[in-house]
Amino acid sequence: MMGLMVREETRMPTPPSTSARAPGASEARKPSGDGVARAWRTRLIVAGIVLAALNLRPAITSLGALLEEVRDGLGMSGSVAGLLTSVPPLCFAVFGVTAPRLARRFGAGAVVCAGMVAIGAGLLTRPYVGGTAAFLATSALTLMGIAVGNVLMPVIVKRWFPDRVGSMTGLYSMALALGTATAAAVTVPLTDALGGNWRSGLAVWAALAAVAVLPWLPFVRDRDGNGNREQGQDGARGGARPGRTAAAEAPALRITRSRTAWALAVFFGLQATAAYITMGWMAQIFRDAGVPAGTAGLLLAVTMVMGVPLAFVIPRLATRLPRQGPIVLVLGVSGLAGYAGLYLAPAAGAWAWAVLLGIANCAFPLALTMVGMRARTGAGVAQLSAFAQSTGYLISIPGPLLVGVLYQHSGGWGAPIALMAGLMIPQMAVGVLAGRDRTVEDEATAS
Repeated sequence: MMGLMVREETRMPTPPSTSARAPGASEARKPSGDGVARAWRTRLIVAGIVLAALNLRPAITSLGALLEEVRDGLGMSGSVAGLLTSVPPLCFAVFGVTAPRLARRFGAGAVVCAGMVAIGAGLLTRPYVGGTAAFLATSALTLMGIAVGNVLMPVIVKRWFPDRVGSMTGLYSMALALGTATAAAVTVPLTDALGGNWRSGLAVWAALAAVAVLPWLPFVRDRDGNGNREQGQDGARGGARPGRTAAAEAPALRITRSRTAWALAVFFGLQATAAYITMGWMAQIFRDAGVPAGTAGLLLAVTMVMGVPLAFVIPRLATRLPRQGPIVLVLGVSGLAGYAGLYLAPAAGAWAWAVLLGIANCAFPLALTMVGMRARTGAGVAQLSAFAQSTGYLISIPGPLLVGVLYQHSGGWGAPIALMAGLMIPQMAVGVLAGRDRTVEDEATAS
């Protein structure tokens, strides 16, 4: 992305009087043209990252808040609704693996921009297409856009902000959590304000995606097929040097040889399983316990909004620790406590369980941070991000579907909650392994 700045820099004429001045004198009086351009492009990237992150979950949590109305409107059974909640990880796995290849060909900015367009188009059309199959197809279009954003955000952070991976991942994760929580909290009252029509309540989120397209437009043409123009803001410190390809920067990786990559993929998959079960079913759990629909949406929002402050703190803390295992364990214990409370007294302690499960869901920004930490180069981060997220989302596909089947056939939430709690144990184990101080380049360099 910053490669365009390199070209602008080479075209910029040198002022005739520069040679007569002391070195740096003109820079002391006012910023150079390329410096100003770089600063503005960096601001656009930050805005683009934040707006993209805000759009990566409302399609899911807005549906979770209105799942009962959508089921009734489309005539879905509990098992089909479980399939609907499994569609996000399936699409993330299928489409996410293509993101690095698309980014190499078209540029990361262009792919993210196209992803925002896909999110907006899918959100706008899916409530009105009619029928379960068409609803799933248009949901897949939205989720395709989300998938490429999921994979490429860590790559963009690593390339543009190589010395601030923790803080920028925190900002991105915080915006993602804010978008998740906002959609969960306001979808039901917004639907009521729009006349009680669930279709309007889902479609309105397309406007947010339309706004997110704008900051990425200047980066659509930043590509060269080899990734040479995907240079970070720090030039030689963070991005690719002009004239060097990504292949010349880093050794080829056989990512499947890395135990750390596998541990991170399984950790990512198990935390995604918990997150999508929570987003898809938690509001329904509270509603079945006698909690009003609006309050159930607020409880889901509380769970999601816990990620706003913690998603900023946890990545910064994680980058200062050589091992991230202790953070993994704290999050896991919070999840176990939340599930126990949800089983024993879902309505009486609803707010406490929502908070505890919100803390547990912060395994997601921790996983993203570890993706940036477990690889030394931008190319390594791209490979690790695609592998960990695609493999992880494949692992997470059965979870929400199984919860729907268990709920329908057991007649209650006891068995599904037991499943959720049981999955937290291996999540903690592989998280500790993924948090060890090593990189995939050391384990997976091709010989």
